[in-house]
Amino acid sequence: MKKTVALVLGSGGARGYAHIGAIEEIERRGYDIRCVAGCSMGAVVGGIYAAGRLDEYRRWIESLDYLDVLRLVDVSFRMGAISGDKVFGQIRRIVGDLNIEDLRIPFTAVATDLTHQKEVWFQEGCLHQAMRASAAIPSLFTPVMKGNRMLVDGGLLNPLPIVPVVGSHCDVVVAVNLNGTSDLPYEMPVIERPAAFRTRFDRLLDSLGSRMPLRRKQAEAVLQMERNILAPASTAPGPWFTEGLAEGLAEGLEELTMPFGDGFSDGFAGDAVEEFAEQVIRVRPRRRRDAVDPDEAAPASATGAVVVENVGPASLLDLINQSFEVMQTSLAQYKIAGYPPDVLVEVPKRVCRFFEFYKAPELIALGRRIARDAFDRYEGKR
Repeated sequence: MKKTVALVLGSGGARGYAHIGAIEEIERRGYDIRCVAGCSMGAVVGGIYAAGRLDEYRRWIESLDYLDVLRLVDVSFRMGAISGDKVFGQIRRIVGDLNIEDLRIPFTAVATDLTHQKEVWFQEGCLHQAMRASAAIPSLFTPVMKGNRMLVDGGLLNPLPIVPVVGSHCDVVVAVNLNGTSDLPYEMPVIERPAAFRTRFDRLLDSLGSRMPLRRKQAEAVLQMERNILAPASTAPGPWFTEGLAEGLAEGLEELTMPFGDGFSDGFAGDAVEEFAEQVIRVRPRRRRDAVDPDEAAPASATGAVVVENVGPASLLDLINQSFEVMQTSLAQYKIAGYPPDVLVEVPKRVCRFFEFYKAPELIALGRRIARDAFDRYEGKR
């Protein structure tokens, strides 16, 4: 007879893709997941799993490269950098319109009610609204209004919601914490991107070059982008790209953004262009690369490649979210101490930044590996 599992999926931005790998490993070992509680990305992945649509969701996110993720950014300057309509619209198309009480297994999504300063558990009602509210990361996604309540990411109060499943009477409580300490011995695996990405990117550069004159700074930015994005050591633009992109957007926004899809430039004007470029594109850690600005001091690795260290937040948005993660890390440790799970799968928060949603294949593989090690220890194989 299969052992039953009560699964807890924590918050942690893009690292939430690791939940998918953990779920795959749990099922591969023959366990039966009987209930799920999740917060933020844990609520999104958990809700999709409870709806039986995880395979479809995985195929979609694994198909996204950096440019696809950028195209899903529907910038808002109200109460969050992104409105989230495009992302959650796609999730709704995958999952459909379901109520939580109609799911195949019990599901709880945890959000935070800012109005009344308390935790909110969604255990019935619209699944889509529950996932959207639980994942309304402050400063990134706009909040969800429900009556007189302003709902945001549950990670503000409970980044690892173990309590909703303690009364489930399952054999094993498994918690996946995305805010693990930096000394955990795991690194992000290297997964080659499909060749089609380079073809798409070449077309984008050709389109940009034919639609608008590029001044020297912009041309240098594009050349640097070609060298760094398409090199094996890097998969996305770095901080050097921001100025050139912001300048190009300011000159000819409508034509420049045409390759990204209709409506991408809506709402941009003046200073908003520069703010978008800085807050959305520069929120990644600096990467290893073979050449850097000669004025920029950097150590060399054992292989001779220059290593540019992560020296801190690259923007106000990054500062806010790094602060948010520090708080979540501390809260998660309190939850684990108060309600120790039978199996704890801990993903180091250093493996990727909060916003790196184009790394699904790597994070899924990492989640599977860490879950495998955790269950090996639980089952006494080590």
